[in-house]
Amino acid sequence: METQETDQVLFRFFETTSGEINKFIQTISVEHLLEAKELILSSEKQGGRVHVTGIGKPGHVAEYIASLLSSTGTPAYFLDGTEAIHGSAGQVRSGDIVLSISNSGETAELKKTVQTLKNNGAKIISITGKKNSWLSKNSDCFLFAGVEQEGDPLNKPPRASILVEVLLLQALSVLLQQEKGITNTEYVKWHPGGTLGQSMLTQ
Repeated sequence: METQETDQVLFRFFETTSGEINKFIQTISVEHLLEAKELILSSEKQGGRVHVTGIGKPGHVAEYIASLLSSTGTPAYFLDGTEAIHGSAGQVRSGDIVLSISNSGETAELKKTVQTLKNNGAKIISITGKKNSWLSKNSDCFLFAGVEQEGDPLNKPPRASILVEVLLLQALSVLLQQEKGITNTEYVKWHPGGTLGQSMLTQ
């Protein structure tokens, strides 16, 4: 591929992706984010825990978000969306919260997992790009995270959709962190290692 063609492909990718993110930010429902926050806080007050799940690429998002939440005052656990129906659902107790991530909201394996978790008494907060999907309709709280264009000519591999899922859940983590009044002193207790931990210790 010639340099000029490469530049054009990348320019279209960055332009499309930034456009999708900007459009998404304008549509974020603060009301729904606050509803999700309150569900989590209410569950925690009753001894409930938070779990994050997804299939495929959203599964990787789930791992990151579980780690982010845990490091900012909301202990969270990654739940493998496939393994859940083979016994791992046992980590989720009645009254727990499950953040379930799926762009389509129709992934067969995740539908089985979510139904199992609901049957066992968990509350579901769904994060999906389809407002009328099975997942959005079978959750206790729905957070929209959708795009029209992924950023490349195929418009199939999850790129922009992954970014908005992460952005939305980061926003939820900020609300929870703020609600709990997490300070630098508390944060460094959970993150003492690496350059980040050292920068906090020397402040």
